[in-house]
Amino acid sequence: MIKQAIIGKKVGMTQIFDENGKVIPVTVIEAGPCVVVQKKTVERDGYAAVQLGYQPTKEHKLTKPEAGHLKANNVDMMKVLKEFRFGDDSAMNAGDVIKADAFKAGDKVDVTGISKGKGYAGVIKRYGAQRTPTTHGGGPVHRHAGSMGACSTPSRIFKGKIGAGHMGAEQVTVMNLNVVKVDAELNMIAIRGAIPGPKGGIVYIKNTAKTNRVKNTVVTVSTNPQKKSARG
Repeated sequence: MIKQAIIGKKVGMTQIFDENGKVIPVTVIEAGPCVVVQKKTVERDGYAAVQLGYQPTKEHKLTKPEAGHLKANNVDMMKVLKEFRFGDDSAMNAGDVIKADAFKAGDKVDVTGISKGKGYAGVIKRYGAQRTPTTHGGGPVHRHAGSMGACSTPSRIFKGKIGAGHMGAEQVTVMNLNVVKVDAELNMIAIRGAIPGPKGGIVYIKNTAKTNRVKNTVVTVSTNPQKKSARG
């Protein structure tokens, strides 16, 4: 269930020192401000969702359907639109602004972005395949894919077979990252670790879908007489 969500832009990576002097690698994200463009309801649209807009732009840079959609909801022209299905959106209305302070330090978040495109890559770089033997007449094909399967049966290549092709430039979600610092004035969120995409890439941040449980740190005494802890 989504409780908080925001659209942002990846600024880059840096380091933050905690109170113990430990270095924390973080990715800085310019998060928001985002405008609630549209609020969808089950009665009208068949499902409940909230559409957020990010990065103000000029009308002539949008298509007529995009501009008309924004005008119909009486909001400014926005370059990026994204829907989120919040668990409780009763307090949200068109025109409301969501800022970086929707999150706080210590929150666990999932970050979605488009990974860097690597272009056309071979099977070794793309999937980590093994090179063919370099002796006994291997020839100049050491980094090729090699045999792709049987011949007469099944007389085809099964779907999902690894091979050369376009690498990267696909949607990637990194889950359960820690929010280290939030600066509401600068609309900046510092998240521990790396996130997908290049500098300037659009990312979507929402509270994590994973369930974080606190480990039981209480030391219990065994009742088994064969164990030392039970014998006292």
